[in-house]
Amino acid sequence: MSQSGGKLGRKQEEAIVALLSQRSVDDAARVVNVTPRTLYRWMKEPEFDATYRKTKRAAFGQSIARLHHLSSAAVSTLGKIMLDSTTPPSTRVRAADSILNHTAKAIEIEDIEARVSELERALPAGGRRQ
Repeated sequence: MSQSGGKLGRKQEEAIVALLSQRSVDDAARVVNVTPRTLYRWMKEPEFDATYRKTKRAAFGQSIARLHHLSSAAVSTLGKIMLDSTTPPSTRVRAADSILNHTAKAIEIEDIEARVSELERALPAGGRRQ
């Protein structure tokens, strides 16, 4: 259990930040001024592990949001390259292929999401088949 009986201690919170910002557990331990062994032990504690995973998911979610934000510009860049007659043909073909592949994947994902939603609606209210 964590030192504060239900909440992570300041050092453990700092360790989570360090784990997310450093290249290795050893580097994170050095930043927080604990031994790597201590950090590995904390990582095995359920509360620390749950908080670390939750924080990691939040950070990853921010990265995904940035990707969404940049995806429009990326498509524009691919489109410009594909349509630019001065671009080498092999590069134009590759840009076109990339656009087609990503479009096909997006359609497949939308179809799967629609099918899953339809299946979920078909299940009884409890979410389980009887």
